[in-house]
Formats: sequence, structure tokens, C-alpha cells
Amino acid sequence: MSGQRLAGAGLVLLLLGLLPACSSDRERQARAMSGGGDPPRGAAAIRSYGCGSCHQIPGVAGARGLVGPPLADWLQRASLAGHLPNTPENLVHWIQHPQHERPGTIMPEMSVTDGDARDIAAYLYTVHERPSQQAREVVSEASA
Repeated sequence: MSGQRLAGAGLVLLLLGLLPACSSDRERQARAMSGGGDPPRGAAAIRSYGCGSCHQIPGVAGARGLVGPPLADWLQRASLAGHLPNTPENLVHWIQHPQHERPGTIMPEMSVTDGDARDIAAYLYTVHERPSQQAREVVSEASA
């Protein structure tokens, strides 16, 4: 193996070793931002409430809905629901009471508890993958 390839392989291994740290840093940041929400519990709550029937949500199996917007890259968004500043408090409130914030919106009131809303918000703040990428991976896995 050439020195260049060996150095490239070493760089890949180094970066792969850093991925868990990046993930745990994102989870810590998401927990703090959401008032103590737990991202893994958020993913479970998303499945439990059936959010994926209306939304594409990276990392949540079967979440390929096309009724509402894709739920990725929350840290990159300036607003949510078209008019609210993107803050953890607003996201938690929107998840719990979309009809209060925007009467007549297609998003239903789902009786989401405060704890579940914080967990869901924490999960959403960790998602950085674009749904289109997820769809390509699902198609690749299905054809393998």
C-alpha cells in the first residue's frame, strides 16, 4: 500500500473515530436546547404519535409522509410554522398546540405531553440529514 493511500486510510479511521463524539455532542446540545429532552426518547415518541405518516423524518423508520414538511435541519431554520422564530420553546409549543399557534393548520392536536414534546424537539435538533438522502439510502438498502 502506498504512503498516500495509507495516510488516506488513517484519515478515514480518525474521522470515523470522531463521529461518536460529534453525535454525543449534538445530543448534549439538543438536550440543553430543549430543556432536558432526550433525543432517543424523541425518536420513539415520533414513532408513537405517528408523525412519520405526514412528515419525512431522517432516522425514523417508515417516516416518509408527504403531507407536512420534512423535519430535518432544524438548526438551520430561521422560523417554524411559517412565522414563529425557531427557538426550542416555540418548537415544543408548536408540537403540543399547532392549532393554537396557527388555527386551521393541517397539523392536528395530538395531545403530546410536555415531556414528549421536549424529547421530540431534542431529536429534531439532532437531525442533520436531508430526507432526500435518506430516501436514496432506503432505496439502496431495498435493492441490495
